[in-house]
Amino acid sequence: MTGGTIVYYVHHHGSGHAHRAAAIAAHCRTPVVGVGSRPAPPGWPGAWHELPPDTGGSDTCASTGTADVTAGGTLHWVPRRHDGLRARTAAVSALLAAGPARLLVADVSVEIALLARLHGVPVAVVAQPGERLDRPHRTAYDLAEVLLAPWPADPPRPWRPELTGRTVHLGGLSRYDDRTAGPSPGRRRVLVLTGSGDGGADPAALAAAAAATPDWTWRVAGGLTGALAGAPPNLTCAGWTGEVWAELADADVVVGHAGQNVVAEIAAARRAAVVVPAERPYGEQTATGAVLRAAGLATVRDRWPAPADWPGVLDEALSRGGAGWSRWSDGRAAERAAAVLDRIAA
Repeated sequence: MTGGTIVYYVHHHGSGHAHRAAAIAAHCRTPVVGVGSRPAPPGWPGAWHELPPDTGGSDTCASTGTADVTAGGTLHWVPRRHDGLRARTAAVSALLAAGPARLLVADVSVEIALLARLHGVPVAVVAQPGERLDRPHRTAYDLAEVLLAPWPADPPRPWRPELTGRTVHLGGLSRYDDRTAGPSPGRRRVLVLTGSGDGGADPAALAAAAAATPDWTWRVAGGLTGALAGAPPNLTCAGWTGEVWAELADADVVVGHAGQNVVAEIAAARRAAVVVPAERPYGEQTATGAVLRAAGLATVRDRWPAPADWPGVLDEALSRGGAGWSRWSDGRAAERAAAVLDRIAA
């Protein structure tokens, strides 16, 4: 391997991108330099550069409707005459030149992927579920040396045939892949796991579900969209916490959305799951929910169940169990990703 670095771009929405990046970077032999709009995630193993924001501030064009943030539909976010965007792009360019960068990982940004390739730097793109057939996504996927898919090849899902040869199916990837949970405690405990990018759970819906299942204990790890007032005694909230492994291990059934990080963390703990896909651009979570339902890995509902339905939903999930998650995650996804990145960067 010659000298140089891997530059790893981490998107700021939610926490899943950062957790995934830190897990992969920890296994890379090549030095990894992280870049993103937030501070370095916990456990980041190398240098980190926090980028200027490309929203708000000097983006005066946006308020007048002349920002043309997609450049005529060719990109996702390039507002005109934005000082932050200009500074951000220049900072990434400097990193690409100074390393020198052997590879850039985009998780995820079409613009950053394109910028790296215009510098002659090979690009690895972290793939996302859903219908990514718009011009920007096609550009990013087409220029990539490799597409890292953080889900398994089996169960299968729709994918552009021409991308198959450049797609590496890693399997589910989480920060907990090096841990082993014991058997579920058998105390009829529900954990509601919300992501930092989804705004939190509806307290009224949670209270109604808990009231309808008095023989279950409910616990929420994450945010709420409002105050948890008048909750039944079998419902408590842990609030936002950076560490949820103990909560996962203490649960018999986990209720969550179909984001890649939440699904991967449930899979790592091998817990029975109720998955309710949230509305996301490109049908991202709907696509994952459909795969989980077809494979029988989780009890999937298209919307939050009515209170009267929750007893049956939880019993169905408990009966299904969590052993099937071994098909989704074998604990080695980050190692696979790092091996691919090191090979390209060599």
